[in-house]
Amino acid sequence: MNSTERLYIEVRGIVQGVGFRPYVYRLAKNCHLNGWVRNTSGNVAIEIEGPEENVSQFLALLKERAPSAASVQDVTTEKLPVKGDIDFEIRKSQPEPGKYQPISPDLATCPECLEEVFDPVNRRYLYPFTNCTNCGPRFTIIRDIPYDRPLTTMNRFTMCPECQAEYDDPLDRRFHAQPNACPKCGPSLQLTDANGTPVPGKDPLHKAAELLHQGYIIAVKGLGGFQLACDATSQEVVARLRERKKRPGKPFALMMASIEEIKRHCYVSPEEAKLLLSPNAPIVLLRWRKNASNVTASAAENNKYLGVMLPYTPLHHILLHHAARPLVMTSGNLSEEPICQDNDEALHRLHGIADYFLLHNRDIRARYDDSVYLVERDKARAIRRARGYAPAPIHLPFKASQVLACGAEEKNTFCLTRDEYAFLSQHIGDMDNEETVEHFENTIDLYRQLFRVKPEIIAYDLHPEYLSTKYALKYATEKGLKTIGVQHHHAHIVGCLVENGFDGQVIGVAFDGVGYGTDGNLWGGEFLVCDWGNFERVAHLEYVPMPGGAAAIHKPYRMALGYIYALLGPETPLDSLPIMSELSAHEVDIVKTQLERRLNSPLTSGAGRLFDAVSALAGVRGQVDYEAQAAIELEMIAPDDVIRFEPYPFTIEDDKPAVIKLPELVSAVVNDVRSGIEPGVVSARFHLTVARIILETCRLISQKSSLITVALSGGVFQNRLLLNLAVDALEREGFNVLTHGLVPCNDGGISLGQAVIANYQINNGKE
Repeated sequence: MNSTERLYIEVRGIVQGVGFRPYVYRLAKNCHLNGWVRNTSGNVAIEIEGPEENVSQFLALLKERAPSAASVQDVTTEKLPVKGDIDFEIRKSQPEPGKYQPISPDLATCPECLEEVFDPVNRRYLYPFTNCTNCGPRFTIIRDIPYDRPLTTMNRFTMCPECQAEYDDPLDRRFHAQPNACPKCGPSLQLTDANGTPVPGKDPLHKAAELLHQGYIIAVKGLGGFQLACDATSQEVVARLRERKKRPGKPFALMMASIEEIKRHCYVSPEEAKLLLSPNAPIVLLRWRKNASNVTASAAENNKYLGVMLPYTPLHHILLHHAARPLVMTSGNLSEEPICQDNDEALHRLHGIADYFLLHNRDIRARYDDSVYLVERDKARAIRRARGYAPAPIHLPFKASQVLACGAEEKNTFCLTRDEYAFLSQHIGDMDNEETVEHFENTIDLYRQLFRVKPEIIAYDLHPEYLSTKYALKYATEKGLKTIGVQHHHAHIVGCLVENGFDGQVIGVAFDGVGYGTDGNLWGGEFLVCDWGNFERVAHLEYVPMPGGAAAIHKPYRMALGYIYALLGPETPLDSLPIMSELSAHEVDIVKTQLERRLNSPLTSGAGRLFDAVSALAGVRGQVDYEAQAAIELEMIAPDDVIRFEPYPFTIEDDKPAVIKLPELVSAVVNDVRSGIEPGVVSARFHLTVARIILETCRLISQKSSLITVALSGGVFQNRLLLNLAVDALEREGFNVLTHGLVPCNDGGISLGQAVIANYQINNGKE
């Protein structure tokens, strides 16, 4: 006889805002079970009652058939006395003080909603705010948990009878879809001119498309903030946007209507197509088919790649449909400021940039940039982690303390930990203006509230001038909390280890532009032996001066002169080098004086600065408009068959720490350039050299330590050519190589490493 039983079930993970309760309802009905399901502040709670066999079937299917947007991490059960329920119901959510649960990122429009949007007989025909339990806004509209409409920015919109009926019907796709809306009862669009005056007409999106055709720039209110849209096929319009946005050279992101259209402009691998079409819908860096594309070259000057995304809201789908051409869809801000969030803010800050504004009345609670990914070695790799990914937590293999890690200065993110979760924030930006610092502080407050975190420990970067560091120390002082300073490159490597689930000791190769070292110098070409808690610097690129400090980052010719002066001597003739055509004798004298007298010329071992110097020496880029431009353009000119060339010479001085000596490399580059060797060949030989440096140094460290696992981190490894050359060389030698995918290898991953290091040190008595 099949006896009756009753179970209490708790489901943890991303299970709110993704159609999980309706799914549980349907599953219980299909299994002929009675009871209830509801959201709590911390999870989804279920009680089921029925024959043991049916209960077992329900449990077996609960995780297996969960909605695609859900992420079930833990299911616990407890036997209860039988109550004799006669039906299954969805109950009202029950907030629990102190409890929390992970929150779904915003999700791209699902195929079912898209079909409705373009169906002329559907009541949501061309409605730009169509959504269901499988798609639409989540994180950007939530004010607090549990995720129910009254606690979102949709609370001002009362559902009409038709929408309410969908919301109440357990068999409907919109059952308990919190942002559910239609043209009768939901948010609405308005097109205005630059002064906020409404533009006449019944169809704002159709009119906006006409204006785009006419060469105007339009600010579009999207999911997590504003974007600036213009015709990507017009060199004149793109140049105008660059001038107004103060973004002279950095590539723009593009939006194209379909995967088929993207394939007309770019080469798209199956893995790249999968990423583009995913509910996350990031910008993906794709190889550009320049000969087949009518996208203007000024969208991404001197670059083999285009950053392209598909429309991810009905608003974008309709706009792209009407525009019938690729659009630039870049962040709605002045360069390096946070994206605009509110209508009034956009009309003020984007005045003078946008000619027209597509506004709507659904408020945005959280600013949310588009995510940026690339695919290399069949692995999706985050460059900027935001929309579609944050605030989904990273699972930790240990129970974490409540830590706030404040990240770095550039590409800032922060990270909060508690229980087994690391809540890595969305991309905040470069912490070099008031607006970004305010965004940073507000977003920390939001995460603390949503995930019920009261930090006990504050982790920060060792650089004393970082605004994130100053915030961390001020916050800790005000709250009376412990602080843990974390070395920049150690954090890079640990971030890589955590996402790869590796908790042992490794050889960490951290190559980036700059990070504060324990000796007070600016590191960036580092080889560490490290684990989650400790590190030893065992090798590094040799130090050279950075004439003018930060000025050398913006003017790579300064780094070129720094390398020549320091490594080849001040008497080295410069007149035959391409960079000299960009410089006056006066500028050269200023740099030489700074070098001779060590005026504002800090020492650096940064790999990024070496790339800058070689780019300038080869005549590729002596001054930059955006970060890493010199290195990017150096990579872009390398031929596809680089392995037919020979690397440049270098030596390793086996000391404690070992030092990679670079005079031979710099001398050989200078000789090649003077001999008229093509810059592409110089680039190829240089990339091969850096890969050889990594291999030879890791081999030396391995011989002494017996370590065979290498972790690669730091922004330099966004360079696809170097990444492939280094990984291939290391794997041929028998090394196990760990690289980034889930979190950025650039400074966007620093806060995760900081948080884990702080947890390790606390839990192992180091503090």
